[in-house]
Amino acid sequence: MAQETDEVDRIVDAWLRQRPDLDFSPLEVLSRVDRLSRHLDRSRREAFRRSDLESWEWDVLSALRRAGEPYQLSPKQLLQQTLVSSGTMTNRIDRLVGRRLVRREADPDDGRSILVTLTADGRTRVDAAITRLVDAEAILLESLSRAEAERLAALLRKLSLGFDG
Repeated sequence: MAQETDEVDRIVDAWLRQRPDLDFSPLEVLSRVDRLSRHLDRSRREAFRRSDLESWEWDVLSALRRAGEPYQLSPKQLLQQTLVSSGTMTNRIDRLVGRRLVRREADPDDGRSILVTLTADGRTRVDAAITRLVDAEAILLESLSRAEAERLAALLRKLSLGFDG
């Protein structure tokens, strides 16, 4: 049975004809990762849009939701989880406060500091978004068996650790 080919196969085959002296195996993996990333970005944007959220709002709200009751973190903790600058985080918090998705509260342990707390509306939106997100991402993986998806996750984790470490 002939193996199905995709656009990456066609690109690599064309390059092999032009540059047979090169090993194109990295392109065979990473060009597919790049293409899948674009599909994933579109799928995520749509899941967030359906919950009336921007991607950056999702980043902040999901960090708060994952923190568990009472769904609050310091701005510094939010910075560490979202990897943006302090000024950007301040602006994001301001905008989320304006949308009533979070509120600022005095830190009871340090009167000079604040905590950012997820509101009931923020929790409703982030919960709807995560439900839509996992449903959309399951569709992207439906051509893989559970075992194949787990193996792919393990391989991608191994690759990712090389960059994160």
